[in-house]
Amino acid sequence: MKRKTWWMLTISGVVSLFLSVSAFAGYVFWEPLTYHNPSTWQKADGYSNGSMFNCTWRANNANFTSDGKLRLSLTSPSNNKFDCGEYRSTNSQGYGLYEVSMKPAKNTGIVSSFFTYTGPAHGTQWDEIDIEFLGKDTTKVQFNYYTNGVGNHEKVVNLGFDASQGFHTYAFDWQPGYIKWYVDGVLKHTATTNIPTTPGKIMMNLWNGTGVDSWLGPYNGANPLYAEYDWVKYTSN
Repeated sequence: MKRKTWWMLTISGVVSLFLSVSAFAGYVFWEPLTYHNPSTWQKADGYSNGSMFNCTWRANNANFTSDGKLRLSLTSPSNNKFDCGEYRSTNSQGYGLYEVSMKPAKNTGIVSSFFTYTGPAHGTQWDEIDIEFLGKDTTKVQFNYYTNGVGNHEKVVNLGFDASQGFHTYAFDWQPGYIKWYVDGVLKHTATTNIPTTPGKIMMNLWNGTGVDSWLGPYNGANPLYAEYDWVKYTSN
């Protein structure tokens, strides 16, 4: 009788713990990025963002490696023409914790990124939260955000390592009153002013710039270049 009571209490405790953890964690979207699932992800294809983007998005530039990682590539199909890669979620997400394990590309004039975005093309205002690696110096990471198209919140942080040499976890916790950015679980920056409010798609891209040499450095045409992503995770409030 005592053994049965102990067993029932144990099961009850485990169930209670599970429920409390689930309630704390909220909805979790976990993507190991081992293959392309068109129901949850899209490859940008056949167009260019223009302006500072000196390339055309190609679906063939978002592929998966034999060891199960997303690889975005920057290539050149002909002289002074460039193709780049972008991967984005089909659904939009709001407040919560966004995490990625990634390894950016290293070269002057390029950007490897992980961010959330929504804008007029989606029938909303332009809201965006960024983690960006400028290939000219991958010992640093840049955090930024836009609220209704208003940006200029750049924060460059020294990493203490070269991000292009291995996978690390980068994250931001987006809440109504703040955004907190993390590197390998360590808080690196907090923003509290004019925080975005509109749910956006989870996005990753690799591209080369033009006309923004003061920001990215001049692109020298080097290719192919690769940014790799091991996994992505979103946990709602």
